[in-house]
Amino acid sequence: MAQVTVTIDGKAYRMACEEGQEGHLSELAERFDRYVGHLKSQFGEIGDLRITVMAGIMIMDELSELSRKVASLEGELDALRSNRLGAAESQQVREHEMVQAVSELTARLEGLTAKLNGRTLPTVN
Repeated sequence: MAQVTVTIDGKAYRMACEEGQEGHLSELAERFDRYVGHLKSQFGEIGDLRITVMAGIMIMDELSELSRKVASLEGELDALRSNRLGAAESQQVREHEMVQAVSELTARLEGLTAKLNGRTLPTVN
């Protein structure tokens, strides 16, 4: 396990993390420190525990909002996929109908051509 020392509110904390995750952990700690700094600038010295709890709640609020947005976007994506599948099925039906219509027209034209040439062909249904 790797070790990283992060600083939050001017205090150093030694933390363990998976190998290769040191930079990510440091970045997360820096972001959290910005929350703490923001709250301290608004409320002053109201106690480390209270500031930490408030910062955690702010982060959870943002996470909740992002989760809601992701769920909404996933719903939209599912609807788009469903519409696309429905459109593809409709297109297949239309293509099949066009093939049938062209086949019927071909048979009728061949019949007319045969009549004009003086011979008859069997009809196709």
